[in-house]
Amino acid sequence: MMNNNQAAYDRAITVFSPDGRLYQVEYAREAVKRGTTAVGIKCQEGVVLIVDKRINSRLLEANSIEKIFRIDEHIGVASSGLVGDARALVDRARIEAQINRVTYDEPIDVETLSKKLGDHMQTYTQFGGARPYGTALLITGISDGQFRLFETDPSGTLLEYKATGIGTGRPAVMKLFEEEYTFECTISEAIALGLKALHEATEGKFDVNTVEIGVITQKEGEFRKMSREEVASYIEQQQ
Repeated sequence: MMNNNQAAYDRAITVFSPDGRLYQVEYAREAVKRGTTAVGIKCQEGVVLIVDKRINSRLLEANSIEKIFRIDEHIGVASSGLVGDARALVDRARIEAQINRVTYDEPIDVETLSKKLGDHMQTYTQFGGARPYGTALLITGISDGQFRLFETDPSGTLLEYKATGIGTGRPAVMKLFEEEYTFECTISEAIALGLKALHEATEGKFDVNTVEIGVITQKEGEFRKMSREEVASYIEQQQ
């Protein structure tokens, strides 16, 4: 049973515990860990985002679940955790991208946008009266001919990866990537690796209705979500 002193640290977002922890931020991270698995993989040809949508009712319209978002022509995002929180951050990211275009007449740099979102998330760990965002994002895109892949979490931490995963299946995904990832792979090979990682994370329980894939390549230069038919063809190759 928690005593009154512990409860005070547990409930107040702005108060550190004696051992230097912010419990509400840690709880927000737990919300992400319980979220669906999302993976991001960078290769020579581009970047791939793959998300497990986890449909647990046959009455649900699969298309209504959105976990991958296009922010601007050259930037996309995948989320894990509270979808409502993710959508709020996506809306903010889209506004930042458009402000940059209007102000400077050029697309926003991927790293700049990622830092802006990370900074925004961090402010919600520092002031009372509001809770942290219960979501993590994979932010990817192309700037100055370079492909970038960033990960944010509820604390506002921002890290850049070659390949990473968020959500409930992260441990299994990272284990597989550590063993099998190579930057020299093609987009098709990256998608195959991502689906294999998702297969490991979900214990094989996915199909065309439960998987969403976003991709940006050097050839196209724009972020797009793959059609149902394209996703189906990649999943068939895995089975």
